[in-house]
Amino acid sequence: MKLISWNVNWIRACIKKWFIDFLKEQNPDIIWIQETKWRQEQIEKSDLEQIENLWYKMYFNPAIRPWYSWVAIFSKSEPIWIYNWIDTSLLDLNNIETDEVIGENHEWRVITAEYENFYFVTVYTPNSKTQLERLDYRQIWDHVFLKYLKFLDWKKQVIVCWDLNVAHREIDLANPKANKWNAWFTSEERFWMDEYVKSWFIDTFRYFYPDKIWAYSWWSYLRQARTNNVWWRIDYFLVSDSFKDNLFDAFILPETTGSDHCPVWIILK
Repeated sequence: MKLISWNVNWIRACIKKWFIDFLKEQNPDIIWIQETKWRQEQIEKSDLEQIENLWYKMYFNPAIRPWYSWVAIFSKSEPIWIYNWIDTSLLDLNNIETDEVIGENHEWRVITAEYENFYFVTVYTPNSKTQLERLDYRQIWDHVFLKYLKFLDWKKQVIVCWDLNVAHREIDLANPKANKWNAWFTSEERFWMDEYVKSWFIDTFRYFYPDKIWAYSWWSYLRQARTNNVWWRIDYFLVSDSFKDNLFDAFILPETTGSDHCPVWIILK
């Protein structure tokens, strides 16, 4: 079973250029997409038909605010259930103030799909911003989202894929010393990635390749960063620890262009 996660940075543009060919070539069982920035009804009917002809059922979490966040799942198997936000009433948050961060729809950043034996979750994590003006917001988000994953994991195993907007370890970016105080590599952001792992969620790529260097999934459009392979690994697949025996391999596909991110994927036994 092949599962792919990809921040496509606007699905309409990628569908027009290369996305359908990518689906045909890779043939994933499920692909999760972040930053779709487009509603299903805005995609041309002929393009939707091509995707449907590849046996994919499409589930979008669109926003009222245009050009912002949004996620989607294309799955060859129909989920039992699809849920597009986090119900904080189910979580023990110790009275943490979440209204501004989570609210009713938390910026349309999450889709949870329930299948027979596990939950699949895709998420586009809030960016702390260049001047860290959203770092406090981001920390509340991580607190709540980890509680949510643990709540799901209590019921059945979890697979979560995301643009996490953090490089976990120094090995996960090209210039760790220069970025020590910058967004995506602050101690606060890395703390929460530690918490995910301590809570028995496995970083699948590092599970198979703990010491692999120059393994990045996002490159700036500036200074020929991608050509020089100088940037960050901020896209992840995490799975419940109890699910690790189902893992076969994990990959990053830096040669696949079309977005400032590249696809990451896992194969299950």
